[in-house]
Amino acid sequence: MGGLSLHPMKEVRVIVAGEHRAFVAELLDRVQATGYTIIGNISGKGHHGVREAHFMFSEQESLEMILTVVPEEKVEPILAGLRPLFERHSGFMYVADVAVSRQEYFGKKKGAHP
Repeated sequence: MGGLSLHPMKEVRVIVAGEHRAFVAELLDRVQATGYTIIGNISGKGHHGVREAHFMFSEQESLEMILTVVPEEKVEPILAGLRPLFERHSGFMYVADVAVSRQEYFGKKKGAHP
């Protein structure tokens, strides 16, 4: 039995108001991200001050974090798709280098090289 190998990928995290969650999810589906995780009702502090999670209100009023792991070539289409949203609404995204052990789960064939 062989050991695990790690393969470079990009993690994209998007923080938006809950009302924009569907927009981000649809964008990730269009660029064929193989999956994403949504974490709701998050709190934080940014340019607009402190924003606290409110479990008693609609999820559309809270902040949501949508994260995905994709091959590098999908980062630019995601950025281009988010640009119109961020021109009109608050929110942000960041991209980090990550390594995954099962690259076939993230849109790359086993053994494929960039």
